[in-house]
Amino acid sequence: MENRWSALKPEGESTTPLYLQLARKLAEAINAGWWQADEALPSERTFSEELGISRVTARKAMDVLLEQGLIRRRHGSGTFITPRLEQPLSRLVGFTEQLRQRGFEPSSVWLERGIHPPSNEEVIKLGLSPTSQVARLKRQRLADGVVMAIEMTTMPVAVLPEPHKVGNSLYAYLDGAGHAVVRALQHIRAVNASAEIAALAGIRQGEAMLLITRIGFNADNQAIELTDTYCRNDYYDFVAELRR
Repeated sequence: MENRWSALKPEGESTTPLYLQLARKLAEAINAGWWQADEALPSERTFSEELGISRVTARKAMDVLLEQGLIRRRHGSGTFITPRLEQPLSRLVGFTEQLRQRGFEPSSVWLERGIHPPSNEEVIKLGLSPTSQVARLKRQRLADGVVMAIEMTTMPVAVLPEPHKVGNSLYAYLDGAGHAVVRALQHIRAVNASAEIAALAGIRQGEAMLLITRIGFNADNQAIELTDTYCRNDYYDFVAELRR
């Protein structure tokens, strides 16, 4: 912890205000993994005593990080690191694998796993017959126990005849069943959370979310997956590398 404090000490000769120096150094420390997702930060009083700054300076630095979404305050509990998931747009990877690669512990809370007649949208996007059936999955996706997203998936029943057998990773299950998703098209747009989605995600109704609609294809180029994922925008970053 001593090394943490020495790296956070403001530079007296700098013309940058102390609170902005501290905010920058704290952001770098958080991104470097000095504090883990959902871990409590020291109090403003502790920052003041350890770094030789005023509590007002410490509070203003925290306010900057709060605006950036790096931390969040819980009334009566303190200030905590916000879990964030940086998702590349150039690689097809499942939620579970992605979280584990970044050091999070993934889990799910199942809300629905069943067989149903398809909707008109499902018939069109998955190329189904109106008389066919589909498997539907609905769940909360969590990282280190924090709800990150609400996910709803539809697949042809021929691909997923027993949806209740799916564990934490749908893609791992499909790989094992010989129905791997090898390509996908994704559309991302901003939406306002409905009352139902807001309650499941633990946010206010009407709050902005990112809706990812994915159509996944198998090796025969057949559409076998239709997934809508409602992502909390305070926890998700999407990254795309552009080349010229």
